[in-house]
Amino acid sequence: MTERIGKELSRKILLNPGPATTSAAVKRAQLVEDICPREAEFGELIARVREKCTTVVHGHPGYETVLLGASGTGAVEACLTSCVNRERGAVLIIENGAYGERMKAICQSSGVPCESIAFDWEAPVDLKIIASHLAERSGRITALAFVHHETTVGILNPLDELTALGKQYGLEVIVDAMSSYAGIKIDLSATPVDYLISSSNKCIQGMAGLGIVVANREALERSRKYRSGNYYFNLYENYRSQKMERQFLFTPPVQVLYALEAALDEFFTETGEARFERYASLYRILLEGMTRLGFKTLVEPEHHAMLLTAFIEPDHPRYDFDAMHNFFFARGITIYPGKSPRHDTFRIANIGDLTADDMALFLRLMGEYLTSHGISPLYPQ
Repeated sequence: MTERIGKELSRKILLNPGPATTSAAVKRAQLVEDICPREAEFGELIARVREKCTTVVHGHPGYETVLLGASGTGAVEACLTSCVNRERGAVLIIENGAYGERMKAICQSSGVPCESIAFDWEAPVDLKIIASHLAERSGRITALAFVHHETTVGILNPLDELTALGKQYGLEVIVDAMSSYAGIKIDLSATPVDYLISSSNKCIQGMAGLGIVVANREALERSRKYRSGNYYFNLYENYRSQKMERQFLFTPPVQVLYALEAALDEFFTETGEARFERYASLYRILLEGMTRLGFKTLVEPEHHAMLLTAFIEPDHPRYDFDAMHNFFFARGITIYPGKSPRHDTFRIANIGDLTADDMALFLRLMGEYLTSHGISPLYPQ
């Protein structure tokens, strides 16, 4: 007996930094027949998705993708708690935003020895300070961990330079690429990150529910000897199960995996270069339009990742973020509050299955909102 399942869905424009707007094809990919994830057919899906995730960042032949039934933070926790040689030394965490701080909190809550260098959230990290710290602590640091695209403020940290610095001191390099994987060109054949972490619901444009770790195979094999601080998130054991048995170690989010394969296929059809340029084009439309409306960015544009922009909130008695959010939400657009410790901000992301028309609509509505609420000038002198 065939049963009709599903309904017509209105399209929403998500300008938050994830989950992102998804295509109709990705949504439809979840409507599959029920299947036990221990079946060989599902094992073939796991193998295909792992292969495709590795290919996104040019990780062959020395890398393996490990999938985890978790948010991106779960994948970060897996790497920090099971892939750091805590008997030999500490992990050095670079902080210039809330997600660097989260890395430190994970280590502290799990008993992983860690040190951190905190930088201004609104400025790029200083490589000289990091190099000096590594030289001073040589032999007592075993890993370097940092965020590539720090979505707290939309700043892009220097992946190549930080990775080279870590390798100079023989460290394993752990990178939270949550909001840059599939959105900015990353080439692991040229930039030898050991653990590159993302999730299924950001620039790859899938559904939330899967953590993605593209890991150096040799580093993974070394980690099997490390003392792990967890059970569910032991990265090596999850890798072994997926590699040797084509099964998740624990029950996976089945439908999300089908959606992720559809999203990966869309990425390769669009091509990485075209996606990077589409995102960059959307960013340029956004920045030009918001500047024309009078908004100021929190971070200087030369440091933008071009995937998310933090704007300083208007200093006006009639402005209220929640009211602005509700205005847009009623019109099918979602915007996101900011996290800067020194300024009140809101953030607009330009990732996901978005078009230039979507961004133009947002800007037109922003103009209407400001005019209808009499918010001018935005920043009185």
